Amino acid sequence: MAKKGEARQRITLKCTECGHENYRTEKNKKNTTDRLELNKYCDNCKKTTAHKETK
Repeated sequence: MAKKGEARQRITLKCTECGHENYRTEKNKKNTTDRLELNKYCDNCKKTTAHKETK
């Protein structure tokens, strides 16, 4: 059963170097209002790069 006014939303992470959308995850939009940026492995670049949240 879903709660009223759900705080979690699904986001996509995009590689900053090659531009491929590699990861899907969730974040709590009430606690984290700014865009998420994580270091993740990119299969296209074959290395760990920064991945930013897209809308």
